[in-house]
Amino acid sequence: MVIIMASSKSYLDYIMEQLAPLDGISCRAMMGEYILYCRGRIFGGIYDNRLLVKPTPASERLMPNAPRELPYEGAKPLLLVEEADDRDFLCALVEAMYSELPEPKKRKQVK
Repeated sequence: MVIIMASSKSYLDYIMEQLAPLDGISCRAMMGEYILYCRGRIFGGIYDNRLLVKPTPASERLMPNAPRELPYEGAKPLLLVEEADDRDFLCALVEAMYSELPEPKKRKQVK
């Protein structure tokens, strides 16, 4: 049996503080977890108090040995950021990933 625990607000606050030097970092709560955005583009999230980011050429280059972990059952694997305590590394990682992230999808207007 797998026990899933929601991420803590204190861990989210810690990660947001680590990313504070970057412009445009935001988050959205999603079913007890948090999706992380850089200037509107999703780069990762906090799942079970783990910082996971999308596998992009930049994230794979900067973290070549990062374990791939599932954020939740049925999801695509993401890269575990084991260097979350290194603010300079974390900011450089997100900045390097930004241009490789997809643009946000346009929402359809309801008429």
